[in-house]
Amino acid sequence: VRSSLVFLPNSFMFAKKTTSAALPPQNAHLVYAARLAASEIARELGHDGIAEEQAQKASELKSRFDAAFWDDELGTYVLALDGDKRPCRVRSSNAGHLLWTGIVPEERAETVVRALMGPSSFCGWGVRTIAAGQARYNPMSYHNGSVWPHDNALIGAGLARYGFREEAARIFEGIFSAATYIDLRRLPELFCGFPRHETQGPTFYPVACTPQAWAAGAPLLLLQACLGLRFDAEARQVIFEQPILPEFLGEVVLRNLRLDGGSVDVALRRSGTHVVADVLRRDGPVRVIVTT
Repeated sequence: VRSSLVFLPNSFMFAKKTTSAALPPQNAHLVYAARLAASEIARELGHDGIAEEQAQKASELKSRFDAAFWDDELGTYVLALDGDKRPCRVRSSNAGHLLWTGIVPEERAETVVRALMGPSSFCGWGVRTIAAGQARYNPMSYHNGSVWPHDNALIGAGLARYGFREEAARIFEGIFSAATYIDLRRLPELFCGFPRHETQGPTFYPVACTPQAWAAGAPLLLLQACLGLRFDAEARQVIFEQPILPEFLGEVVLRNLRLDGGSVDVALRRSGTHVVADVLRRDGPVRVIVTT
């Protein structure tokens, strides 16, 4: 399974000319997330030995991945390693997927976020697949400088995972604003990564699929990221962890949030610098928790 967008042969590149062929990354971040999930499932099922084994393997993989792919000079993770295990020092949106899975050490998160949200990567509508100024950057390229809604949704979820909800809200605002220029507000597969101008909409990619299912789901994941929405099934709690609302959204109503046979309707609205929640309907022993 591939999660990142920059994976096609013409998307692998080097900062300088070389004769070595680049090898695609092996999606270690997905293996990491899978091992952590397996550990949690095993523990719930009473298989403590398997749980410890998977957690240990995940921890070891995290350390090896960081040692192999982190680049101090680039200020983020490299795009790939070539056939001789030399790094392809190119800034890409793939680093946001690493945040999403949690494989990035806490001490590196802020630096990664700074690279993703800097002007060379964040064009105003979203994060480009490849940052401006990088080899092969082209805002009209399919994978080398364009903006993909679903890619940005995963990046936003990654930002929120490490506590950068304001940055996630910036991405949400960009994607939402782009949708207002599109017929029926149907987000396309991608659009071009030209810088945003206040009086103009995004430049459409001529042959993008419109609509597309994974693009349609992007605003929902971005909303969840901003609200810090998660569920604790054992405690029967719907939790909003340090929620924020982007500037364009003063209030949102979530209906029929279902948990363990119960359900709730919740309205969240901005109140000064905070977001407050009102339970509009409750069916069953479900609690709503808001943390600040």
